[in-house]
Amino acid sequence: MKMEKIKGLIDAPFTPFLENGEVNYAPIGQYASLLQRNGLKGVFINGSSGEGYMLTEDERIKLAEAWMAAVPEGFKVIVHVGSTCVKSSRRLAAHAQALGAWGVGAMAPPFPKVNRIEELVKYCEEIASAAPDLPFYFYHIPAFNGAYLSMVDFLKAVDGRIPNFAGIKYTYESLYEYNQCRLYAGGKFDMLHGQDETILPCLAMGGAQGGIGGTTNYNGRCLTGILDAWAAGDIERARTLQNYAQDVINVICHFRGNIVAGKRIMKLIGFDLGKNRTPFQNMTDDEEARMKTELEAIDFFEHCNK
Repeated sequence: MKMEKIKGLIDAPFTPFLENGEVNYAPIGQYASLLQRNGLKGVFINGSSGEGYMLTEDERIKLAEAWMAAVPEGFKVIVHVGSTCVKSSRRLAAHAQALGAWGVGAMAPPFPKVNRIEELVKYCEEIASAAPDLPFYFYHIPAFNGAYLSMVDFLKAVDGRIPNFAGIKYTYESLYEYNQCRLYAGGKFDMLHGQDETILPCLAMGGAQGGIGGTTNYNGRCLTGILDAWAAGDIERARTLQNYAQDVINVICHFRGNIVAGKRIMKLIGFDLGKNRTPFQNMTDDEEARMKTELEAIDFFEHCNK
């Protein structure tokens, strides 16, 4: 299976909720248009930003259907299908393939904790085999599930074993390991950059072509601008934009991070996606006001997605 390597940034969208806590599918068409307008190349749905583990299986299926029906032509839809139940993951993966999604992905389950490479390979193998015609990405985010395993060793173990294995969404702080994975077997696998705060260093190492971001929901113009500036050879512009992206991330870190604060930022830019689902602690009105003040101090509303 010949794998296309993703170029540009894919967004990890939030899941819209109604006031009663049910999923709100109505804004998804407008959401897709907003992302495309601001330079994003696709979406990775039902993942961490999308509160995927707090959704029912049927909700995840309906969200996949809604995104597939709404996205503009050429906009990639990758469906996160990871679950604590591999049977559910296989059902979600098969459904994504039947829908015509571009790809599927899965992070390691939060329970039981994966402690060995072979456990992780077997987990991915079972899921990927349910959607054999789609690229499969492993979503490496050990801060969420405790799977602090060597990704170089993982690539060695998975190489040749899973025919549709495409690569890794790498959301971890080790730029050294990221680059070693990128260099593995002459750059065989697609290493999608997963931390918006370090796009430029990965570009400088010569390998990052694509990535999946969370702050791209509201700061996509800045983040895609880093890639554009790098491609144009404007290193100072790229550095300025990367530093600004970190300024934005510093603000959301004051208010429980992207999943909580980022979703509230969407409301502040005129695209209310509702509250987070339990057990996330939603921001209070006072916190929202304080965050808005911090964002205004860095002229965020002049730079954000429109």
